[in-house]
Amino acid sequence: MMTPQTYTLADFDFELPEALIAQYPAPERQQSRLLHVQGQKRTDLQFPDVLNLLEPGDVLVFNNTKVMKARLFAAKPTGGRVEILVERVHSDYRATAMLKASHAPKPGLRLEIAPGIEVQVMARDERFYELEFSHNLWQVLDEYGTLPLPPYIEREATAEDEQRYQTVYAQTPGAVAAPTAGLHFTEPLLQQLQQRGIQLQFLTLHVGAGTFLPVQTDNISEHKMHSEWYSISPETVAAVEQAKAAQGRVVAVGTTSLRALEAASLGGRLQAGSGETDIFITPGFQFQTVDRLITNFHLPKSTLMMLVSAFAGYDNIMQAYQQAIRQGYRFFSYGDAMLLERQA
Repeated sequence: MMTPQTYTLADFDFELPEALIAQYPAPERQQSRLLHVQGQKRTDLQFPDVLNLLEPGDVLVFNNTKVMKARLFAAKPTGGRVEILVERVHSDYRATAMLKASHAPKPGLRLEIAPGIEVQVMARDERFYELEFSHNLWQVLDEYGTLPLPPYIEREATAEDEQRYQTVYAQTPGAVAAPTAGLHFTEPLLQQLQQRGIQLQFLTLHVGAGTFLPVQTDNISEHKMHSEWYSISPETVAAVEQAKAAQGRVVAVGTTSLRALEAASLGGRLQAGSGETDIFITPGFQFQTVDRLITNFHLPKSTLMMLVSAFAGYDNIMQAYQQAIRQGYRFFSYGDAMLLERQA
């Protein structure tokens, strides 16, 4: 058994057949598979079986962020094409974005999205640019933006994606990627959970473009997480405390929900409020709040592989992933799910 200090980036690598990277969602949201991981024990299930794995008094915590149509295309005055991925909206006219162009745009450059609709590059900070729009940003995104599917989905977004790459409970626009563990839930399943006496609570964490940035240092402790904004209501905190007091379990739906809950618990107990978090969860992390995690299968060598290894145990996760590969589970955003028990 390795100590946390001995893990390197290579420890979180695995061979994934390309055919297992889901390019499309399942025909129906609930038709995903579910791998239940309890230490060394692994059980192959269907996603609706989650109903039988939860008990009255448990609380499910969902991330209700909504994916923006954050990908825009613009032209330089020279005619060169620029791809814009809006990472964070600061106001109705200003945003932080990642830009892809043949030559890095310089501050002061004006880009044309459509006749009469421009965006000006104001400043640059490493990978990210500050932009100012000539028109209301939300209206520009709604009219000219497209859904930013992850880079491993090798196709353009369709009208179906606009529905299926959002959770059914998405409410607060601001994310550039979906909290994908939530994509498996339907309205009827949520109602069935409530009828079973399971509490449903919500928080918001706007998933940023940094979620797709690779770890580029072999010493994982040197990796710097990109900051994301989150908000947790007093009602959610009260529900979590009530569940804990009654020996119920706190189940995070997705790594984003877990990161928000644990970031807000760094003082020792969960606190309501909003703020920025760049929490980086790796093996050895002391979890304060979350008892179980529903999550999809993650990319090799990603920060999310490190997070689930910290939560369920490194060896348990690596063995579970090998089983999932052998049995043809679908991976990543449109793939299948796992229910992980926290390793004591």
